[in-house]
Order: sequence, then structure tokens, then C-alpha cells
Amino acid sequence: MLGINLEKKMKKIAIAADHAGYELKEYLKIHLGDSYEITDYGTHSLDSVDYPDFVHPAASSVVDGTNVFGILVCGSGQGVAMTANKHQQIRCALCWMPELGILARQHNNANMVALPARFIAKELALEIVEK
Repeated sequence: MLGINLEKKMKKIAIAADHAGYELKEYLKIHLGDSYEITDYGTHSLDSVDYPDFVHPAASSVVDGTNVFGILVCGSGQGVAMTANKHQQIRCALCWMPELGILARQHNNANMVALPARFIAKELALEIVEK
């Protein structure tokens, strides 16, 4: 979804998750960290949290240009996607397979992706954001 061959200025990514998505968020940070400049908006533990507290700052950073793209993770992906899409300039797509990520970028100009941590493998999540 984010495209490996982005120019240097296009490599700034916001990432955020709730407690259900924390482990997947950390996995993605490790595997994307060499290729992208990642700003982590939280959460920073497995303790129960309210995802809007982390999604709104991440989405705002994409809106204001601090980051070009965003990755959001929660149990189903639905809550973070719905919250991000409250921001007028955000087009957040819920993706559970790489083809959905590709189509979301090509046809909908998605600038954020929401991943369902409880329903996809970590390797599949990485494949989705790299497409």
C-alpha cells in the first residue's frame, strides 16, 4: 500500500495502535524502520486504552503534512479506520489482504491503512503496507 519505491520525502509514516494492535505495531516498526522514517503515536504497552487518543494525533500528522502516510492497528481495524476517516483529508482503508491495499491506493488515493491485528498474520500485515 505504501510503496517501497517512494522518494525520500515520501517516506515519513505515522503509526498508531490500541492495546490489541500494539504487538503488530511494534513488529511493523522493526521491519519498516530501515526504509521509512516512522513516528509512533502510541500506544506503548498492552494496557487497555482508548484508540482515538492515538488515532487522532496520527491522522492529524498526515493532514498537516508532518507524515505522508499512516498505519493504524486495532483488533478489527474498524474502529481506527472510522476514527481516522473523521478527518476531512484522510482516506483510511481497512485492508486484510495486499490486493485491497493496492486498490485503495490506486483507486481511492488512500493515505492511511487500518489493519485488523486479530485477523491477519504479522507477515501479511507487512506485505499489505509494502505493496
